[in-house]
Amino acid sequence: MTTVAPESDVRRHELADFLRSRRERITPEQVGLVRGRRRRTPGLRREEVAQLSAVGVTWYTWLEQAREIQVSPQVLDALARALLMDAGERAHLFALAGSLDPAPHTLCPTVTPAVRAMLDQLDPIPASVQNSRYDILAYNATFGRLLNDLDRLPPEDRNALWLAFTDADWQAAVVDLPEAQRTMAAKFRASMAEHLAEPAWKALVARLESASPEFREVWARHEVIGQGGKTKYIRNAHVGLLYLEHVNLWLGPAAGPRLVTYVPVDEETRSRLVRLHALSPTAV
Repeated sequence: MTTVAPESDVRRHELADFLRSRRERITPEQVGLVRGRRRRTPGLRREEVAQLSAVGVTWYTWLEQAREIQVSPQVLDALARALLMDAGERAHLFALAGSLDPAPHTLCPTVTPAVRAMLDQLDPIPASVQNSRYDILAYNATFGRLLNDLDRLPPEDRNALWLAFTDADWQAAVVDLPEAQRTMAAKFRASMAEHLAEPAWKALVARLESASPEFREVWARHEVIGQGGKTKYIRNAHVGLLYLEHVNLWLGPAAGPRLVTYVPVDEETRSRLVRLHALSPTAV
């Protein structure tokens, strides 16, 4: 006689396997964590997912062990965000849990092959994809040489706010650096209001406060500014002064990832961007 497992058991095991597979594909750098030297686990550790989702380690471990525990929609939402699930994965997660998604149209900050192709097609216009924490998730060849050499940096340092306060090359390229730093910190604080409990955000603030007296001074002002574009000058080390219009195009909700472009305002800048692109080792 064959025994058929109850549907609830099957769902719990499918949910456990799905969470494990998503956890193992995410690198620490993608979520603002430092890899460290002694890492044998592929992707994230269970305790890291628990930390990013603001849940208990034991509770999350039980979830991956398919134990019979209750999972709220809010916790599922936090797990989907922590594991950078796209819309399809998020819908699958809630379906396995038998729960209604409180924000079914929420998009996570993933960079698809199509977005990467679009970045390349925009060359020589500098373009990148950044999230509201200023992490630079992807960029084209010209953007990679615009303010500094991004390719030389480890992934955990590819954050525009971090670079604006700590990287000498980036700072040298920014005309009116104090104003740029003040504006970026104020935009970051405004965005952080929706992420106050998330460890990756708090870790970035702590890292900046430890590394930069300028950041500590600006951060203490508690200024807030909404996201928006403006014209600005950038002093590029290879081709000289560039006059650019900074444009944000959101790829999802206003608090989500955005396409950041620097459009040349005049023909001289356009010509210099073509030269800058030609200097990139990845230029065709």
